[in-house]
Amino acid sequence: MLNLLRDITQAVAGAKDLDAALELLVGQIKLAMQTECCSIYILDEHELVLSATDGLKPESVGHVRMPLSEGLVGLVAEREEAINLADARQHARFKLFPEAAEEEYRAFLAVPIIYQKQLLGVIVVQQASARQFSEGEEAFLMTLAAQLAMAVRGLKQKAVVQHRRQQVLFSGTPASNGIAIANALVLGGDISLEQPDILCRDVKAETERLTQAIERCRNNLANLAQRFDREQDQEVVGIFAALQSLLEDESLGGEYLREVAAGWVAEAAVSRVSKRYIEQFQSMQDAYIKQRASDIRELGTKVLRQLVEPERLELDSERPVILVAKEADTTLLAEFPRGKLVGIVTELGGVNSHAAILARAMGIPALTGVQQVLAANLNRKLLVLNATRGSLMVSPSPSVISEFRLLMNAEKALQRQYVQELHLPAETLDGQRIKLYLNAGLLSGLESEIAEGSDGIGLYRTEIPFMLQQRFPSESEQIAVYKQVFNAANGRPVTMRSLDVGGDKPLPYFPIKEENPFLGWRGIRLSLDHPELFLVQIRAMLQANGDGEQLSVLLPMVSNLEEIDHALEYFEQAYQELKADVNPNLSRPRVGIMLEVPAILFQLEEVAKRVDFISVGSNDLTQYLLAVDRNNPRVTSLFDSYHPGVLRSLKTAHEQCVTYGLATSVCGEMAGEPAGALLLAAMGYRHLSMNQGSLARINYLLRRVSLTELKALLDVALTKRSGQDVRDLLREYLARKDLAAVLN
Repeated sequence: MLNLLRDITQAVAGAKDLDAALELLVGQIKLAMQTECCSIYILDEHELVLSATDGLKPESVGHVRMPLSEGLVGLVAEREEAINLADARQHARFKLFPEAAEEEYRAFLAVPIIYQKQLLGVIVVQQASARQFSEGEEAFLMTLAAQLAMAVRGLKQKAVVQHRRQQVLFSGTPASNGIAIANALVLGGDISLEQPDILCRDVKAETERLTQAIERCRNNLANLAQRFDREQDQEVVGIFAALQSLLEDESLGGEYLREVAAGWVAEAAVSRVSKRYIEQFQSMQDAYIKQRASDIRELGTKVLRQLVEPERLELDSERPVILVAKEADTTLLAEFPRGKLVGIVTELGGVNSHAAILARAMGIPALTGVQQVLAANLNRKLLVLNATRGSLMVSPSPSVISEFRLLMNAEKALQRQYVQELHLPAETLDGQRIKLYLNAGLLSGLESEIAEGSDGIGLYRTEIPFMLQQRFPSESEQIAVYKQVFNAANGRPVTMRSLDVGGDKPLPYFPIKEENPFLGWRGIRLSLDHPELFLVQIRAMLQANGDGEQLSVLLPMVSNLEEIDHALEYFEQAYQELKADVNPNLSRPRVGIMLEVPAILFQLEEVAKRVDFISVGSNDLTQYLLAVDRNNPRVTSLFDSYHPGVLRSLKTAHEQCVTYGLATSVCGEMAGEPAGALLLAAMGYRHLSMNQGSLARINYLLRRVSLTELKALLDVALTKRSGQDVRDLLREYLARKDLAAVLN
């Protein structure tokens, strides 16, 4: 059953367009279920359209249309559930379409195709004899519809992009506000088996390229097989083992290489061999052998990906681009040439993934959770990315481009207005001073960013320099980087967070493979397991600070008191060694922990006896409080830092820290959001750390509000039912004060 579902799904996903996919699908389902008729209706605006059939009149395709309020197919769509009838004619909603010649059929089974709450269409199977389809048949069709939903949606979106002359609109979740206009650079898109026939000039070099691609593909398959072997899923292991065997010299792997030897480039060789064997297999009568064509298609696509899209980023254009990818990791963004990346669009990744945070730090508009955008063939197409409003426009008209350029200019004018006051302190109308710090990780431009109004560096992400290396940086290399940070801060305080990798921040030379990385080996857990790395980093920080007073050290992902105690032991060891051997006047910096794990909320009294301060990481704290993966677009709507439960936790944390004499700050993304900054100030937080792009806006806003008013506003916010209600409350408040523009 698993192989059958996989074969049908892969064949559909590999089809060149929606029509071809649906035509293939009805034939495959009819064969698999041994039924007499299979049809698929696709939702087009408010009508269901017969889009493919094997059993009804072919000429009725595209002509049979019905609203959701008509017929049994409409009832399935309306209810969004399966209908299984022994004799469809006996049902009150039965409607006959004579042009389709379906009067001979009585048995009726239909299931909806739904992708993330969105109805895409309906699959129908029918038979002439009156009989109830079995529970197994119904379950098979429902499973197949669920698996096909993503592929069908992607092909449907692709058809819209390719066939419409007017602009096409995608929607997603804003991760970094702003507007960008540029051509798309797609990384990680679908690779087509249809590669051009190109003769090669150097058979030896081309053979080497192909051999390396086959080896990388073989390693990937071996890793996947090993993973499922651990899970004792032997049927899936068998699938990967079969694909691996096809890569051997005596099988398709050898055929690919022989095609190169005949004079073709590697891409053409893989394409020619794959298409040749697919055609042969599909022409055979045996159903099992016929379905093996999907193995050849899958393997050819995997090898082509290794050839067409090398792992390293290579750009062939000097013009700025909007990156379109399945998921943009922080390493990719950090390596991207500065000035060439003006926007980011991803299918995966949440608004508080570290890639999104880095995008905000770099001032690059970013949109996440744009479903099936890779399937739409956007490469090199002109895009308008309005990350502030959550939209992506493909092939916009000249008038639309002109309109968005005006919006970009208006936004720049507002930003200039904010910047004019950045040299003034962030002080509320009733005289309360809020200190604004900078979240940083990239050295480029750091001196100018510090000079532009911040009170110091509230969070220096030391993992960024680690990500830009091909190995762990040495002690002297780290000292050099940290000195640059202190020099840029020009005497102002600097809080350096110890290495925080894992989760969505992998190191290319130290990969961590975990089933659930956000609950895994990351932050202080990794540092304590590798004291040789932790001690080097502490020593580098201490030596860079010398006898100065700038440094505070922050420990990430702390979940228990033992971790604090062990970290402090290593800290004391490094400090005493350096004081004895290097610098007798070495300063002892303050040490704090990140408040990210909810359990620490209930141990703040004990924490206060060990460290000097806490810094709230609102992103991870929200993630763990709400049990929502912040990188998963399917649950993005549930990730909400303004959830009343999260707000109450933040307020409680500050109140307890005041009671126990523990200094507090907030370095999560919430501190750099206008609504978040107002609520945090009302709770009592006086140290907020944010990306450089937010400093001027937050400073401008805080200088125009009264803390007395904000405290009353917070009392109301804490009684609200949802995060959206809290946002609406803040929006109304700012509108009354003519400050609504700061939210845009």
